[in-house]
Amino acid sequence: MSRAVGVVVAVVLCALGLSTAEGSPAWADSTAGGDLQVAQTLGGRDLTFTLRRVTGLPGPLYVDVLTHRGTAAGTLRLGAVPTGVSADRADGASVGTVTSSASVELGGTPGSYGAALEIDRAGPWELVVDDGTRTARIPFVVPGQVTSPPERVVFGGFVSAGALILVTLFVAVRARRGGWVLVPAGGVVAALATAVTAALLSASLPAPPEPGREVDATQDNVSDPYAVVRPVTSDSSRPPASLTLRPFTARATEPGTLRLSVHDGATGLPADDLIVHDSALMHLLVIGPTGELWHLHPIRTAPGTYEVQMRLPVAGHYAVSAEFARRGGGVQQIRSATGLTVTGDARHGTASALPAALAPQEPGTRVIDGVSVRLSASSLRAGTASTLTARVGDTPTLQPWLGMVGHMIVVGPLDKPAATSPTRMGGAAQDAPVWAHAHSMGGEMGMSAHDMTSEHDLGGMPDHQMTGAEGGAKDGDASASGSMSGLMPLNGDSPADETVAAYGPDVAFVYTFPSAGYYRVWIQAERDSAVLTAPYLLHVSPAGGAQ
Repeated sequence: MSRAVGVVVAVVLCALGLSTAEGSPAWADSTAGGDLQVAQTLGGRDLTFTLRRVTGLPGPLYVDVLTHRGTAAGTLRLGAVPTGVSADRADGASVGTVTSSASVELGGTPGSYGAALEIDRAGPWELVVDDGTRTARIPFVVPGQVTSPPERVVFGGFVSAGALILVTLFVAVRARRGGWVLVPAGGVVAALATAVTAALLSASLPAPPEPGREVDATQDNVSDPYAVVRPVTSDSSRPPASLTLRPFTARATEPGTLRLSVHDGATGLPADDLIVHDSALMHLLVIGPTGELWHLHPIRTAPGTYEVQMRLPVAGHYAVSAEFARRGGGVQQIRSATGLTVTGDARHGTASALPAALAPQEPGTRVIDGVSVRLSASSLRAGTASTLTARVGDTPTLQPWLGMVGHMIVVGPLDKPAATSPTRMGGAAQDAPVWAHAHSMGGEMGMSAHDMTSEHDLGGMPDHQMTGAEGGAKDGDASASGSMSGLMPLNGDSPADETVAAYGPDVAFVYTFPSAGYYRVWIQAERDSAVLTAPYLLHVSPAGGAQ
């Protein structure tokens, strides 16, 4: 009898050893995402909102507002609005109404200003930001803390095994025949085998679709994504979206509002499935006739509707493109087919001479906003990966902007008169075959680029190139391997934000210019809470030709 008990104990210890030897299994309910950073151009303010993760329900949502140099002081009113629908009407009783509100007092110096809102349920929400003139609506998702089916099997198996161990010991002590102890002992082995098998197999089970990124978020699928039965594999891609600019009626030097509409390419309905990509719902690039570049982040005011306030300095043509990511569909960069044409008057006509800060220069040293910027470039040859390194200042005090240490906007190829004209750059950019947006993500190079060719090249579809440290080079672009220098989140941590001034001063990019000619390049980096934009002019030689 004691021998049988010893066998049972040995089996239990072996099973527990197998289960713990594997470490914590990666069950498919991982919802420990990092904080959400969203850049917004709200009126005349360029702000970055950081929504801290909600760690318990009900609980606080801490919102930090990061400001830049030159941001006007004032008050922002914040509100939390649940937006998800539910099969239970009681769960959606307050949908569409503000359930919690707070105010943020922005100071006149750059920094972080915070407030807290109360969140009482899991599901999709909107952060409503009101500056007294306009209202931005930022969607976000509060995930529910749920137990996955494999976890339930594991816990149930060990609980059953524990109960059966007690039964086995009782039978071993009270039964007159030792053979009876094998019945509950077999149950212990079966329960432990089930628990250990579930723990080992759970790591290979597919995760359910992530509400808010892969599928539309509702109150029910966020609270329990396992309750919604879905096929293991599915095609959730979205068709391309179309971008429409509404009339911009402001004249040169006058403030005006640029409104944009994003529609689904298949249905024509407003596309309200844009997700946060590179810390923004939408990245808007505007290139003016003098070559001035605006990199803005329009606010979402309604489903598929975005707007940004602009004061365009001179009359002439402005080229416009937007970059965004759709839920389940990936990144798109779409060039406006029309751009903007701004009128002026006798006092504010077209520009006749470029300011020194806007004049493009060949690689070398220039001063932008009092900061020395030196660009060096190698292998400027079509079809060959080129390395461009900008030294911004002389100390490692750069701050991440939009999650990256540096940005590079490339437009071309252009003929030399257009590339150097003080009045034609907007029109030249409108017709340029290639637009590119490259990222430098750390001191050791990590880069992703999104290229856009003119719509007529591919029947209205932009050519989309991307490189990244995790995926290697694609479509002819090169990417140098290396560290992300602490910018990328690990183990659910949040990436470094703009309060960390510890990067650079070298900002490196790798890009493959597809064809020969002149290219306008803008290098962007943040230092001392100000985003610096340094324009350059590059001449790319033909493939195999002389420099």
